Amino acid sequence: MRQIISTSNAPAAIGPYSQGIVAGGSFVFTAGQLPMDPQSGEILGKDITEQTHLAIKNLKAILEAAGSSLQRVVKVTVFLQNMSDFAGMNAVYAEYFGASPPARSAVEVAKVPKGALVEIEAIALAG
Repeated sequence: MRQIISTSNAPAAIGPYSQGIVAGGSFVFTAGQLPMDPQSGEILGKDITEQTHLAIKNLKAILEAAGSSLQRVVKVTVFLQNMSDFAGMNAVYAEYFGASPPARSAVEVAKVPKGALVEIEAIALAG
C-alpha cells in the first residue's frame, strides 16, 4: 500500500514529488521541508533559528496529515547550507525532539532550494 499525503498546511511541492507518502501502513516518508510559507511559497525567516522552526512546523503539518506526529519520528535528515549554522539549528531541533530524539544525520550541502538555510526530511511511524 502506498498513500500520497497532501495538505494545504504545508508548502505545495515545487517539483514532481509528493509532500509525503505512507508506505505499507507502517511508515511515513516526508519530502524535505523548507522554511516556506504554505500560502505564498516564499522562504521566511532571517536566520537559522527562525528557518529551522518554520521547516519543522511544515514537517509537523505533513506528519499530522498522515495521522502521525513529531513524537513518532524515527529518522531525520537535516541539510544545511552552512555547517556553521549547526549549533543554531540544533538548539531549535532540541525544542521539538529533545526528550527522546530520533536518529539523525546533518550534512552541509552546496545549495538548499530557493536559497533557504535549512531543509529537513523525516521518516516516522504511521498512525
